[in-house]
Amino acid sequence: MMLKKAAQTIEISSRPESINIIEKLIDDMRSEHDIHEDAFGNILVAVTEAVNNAIQHSNKYDPNKKVKVTYEMEEETMSFTISDQGSGFDYYNLPDPTAPENIEKPTGRGVFLMKHLADQIIFSDNGKTVELFFKTGHVE
Repeated sequence: MMLKKAAQTIEISSRPESINIIEKLIDDMRSEHDIHEDAFGNILVAVTEAVNNAIQHSNKYDPNKKVKVTYEMEEETMSFTISDQGSGFDYYNLPDPTAPENIEKPTGRGVFLMKHLADQIIFSDNGKTVELFFKTGHVE
C-alpha cells in the first residue's frame, strides 16, 4: 500500500517554455510512482493543458506573473492544483469544441480535454484555480 506523499509546489513564470518544466516533472513522477502508461498519458495531456491555459489565457504570457502547480500522491490517486494570477474565466459557459461551428477552430479544446482525461476536475477562485485528480493504475 502506498502512503500519502506530502504535497509539493513549484512555481513557474508565464513563458511558453515553462511547459517543459511541467512535462519533466510528470515524467519523473511516472518513474518514481510506477504510474500506468494510460494514466501517464492522461495526466501529461490534462496537466500541460491546464498549465498552458494559465500561461496563455490567464497570465497572457506575462513573465512577471506566476503559475503555481501543487501536486500530491495519495494511495492510487495523483492530484494537481494549478493556480494563476489572471482574472479567471466563466468555466460554466465555454463553447462546445465538438459543435459544428467550433470543430475547425485551432483553440478551445483545453478544458474539454481536461474534463475527459481527468477522473475529477474542480474549478475554483473564479476559474483561476483548477484541481485535477487521476487514478494512477499503480499496483504494488
